[in-house]
Amino acid sequence: MARLILFNKPYEVLSQFTDAGSPTPRATLSNFIDVPGVYPAGRLDRDSEGLLLLTDDGRQQARIADPSFKMPKTYLAQVEGLPGDAALAALRKGVILKDGPTRPAEAERIDDPGLWPRDPPVRYRKSVPDCWLRLTIREGRNRQVRRMTAAVGHPTLRLVRWSVGDWTLAGLAPGEWREADG
Repeated sequence: MARLILFNKPYEVLSQFTDAGSPTPRATLSNFIDVPGVYPAGRLDRDSEGLLLLTDDGRQQARIADPSFKMPKTYLAQVEGLPGDAALAALRKGVILKDGPTRPAEAERIDDPGLWPRDPPVRYRKSVPDCWLRLTIREGRNRQVRRMTAAVGHPTLRLVRWSVGDWTLAGLAPGEWREADG
């Protein structure tokens, strides 16, 4: 039976088990997970936080990570400014990035989700408001959510992946992991 691990990846942790070649050691998955034979199903950038799935099953890894399976991934994004209806409509329609148009996303403004504090904290500027968006995408290009919010004029300040398919971060503090049921 395949193993599936749900991990709440902290900010500035690499989504890999080693950091060969770096002049200064950086935190990796091996600082948190001591389970032989599991590998990340997809990526989560070093400056992003949240749900990272790891499995020992190559087919399951492909189903989770391969965009052709269109598995929904939901992100909570703290963005600069207050996106209006036009910005949200553009995200819902799909935006044009340098590598082509994105698929339509589910996008809505949400109240502050009350997440754990980030270390270091997100920069705060009195003169520039910020707000939170919930975005669900079904593809996984490099830094896609950040590039999408920037394309509509609202750069991402903090990005947390909340769910992948039916798996969520619920009940997992940063750096914690658990095996998925069944």
